[in-house]
Amino acid sequence: MNDATTCCPPASAEPTPVDEAEADARLARLAKAIAHPARVAILRILIRRRSCICGEIVDELPLAQSTVSQHLKLMKQAGLIRGDVDGPRVCYCVEPGAIALLKALVADL
Repeated sequence: MNDATTCCPPASAEPTPVDEAEADARLARLAKAIAHPARVAILRILIRRRSCICGEIVDELPLAQSTVSQHLKLMKQAGLIRGDVDGPRVCYCVEPGAIALLKALVADL
């Protein structure tokens, strides 16, 4: 398994929302990205492993490859995870800035 620094693109900082309406919109987007038990499980796997390829995620979940891929796509679109093509594999990692922002927005409720 590759290290997160060689597998995934560099981490990006998630900008701090400038007002409450923007904070609400970002929280809703991030919450929607984890609003399914499978996506929460995927997030836990990625946090625990620090980097992962899709096949390894499928091995840990009772879901089909296509289902896992759909969940990963949604999470990536929301900015919660990042990924990079590594030869025939796609490597996924958490986006630390998005995780920090999600924690801060939830704590601010």
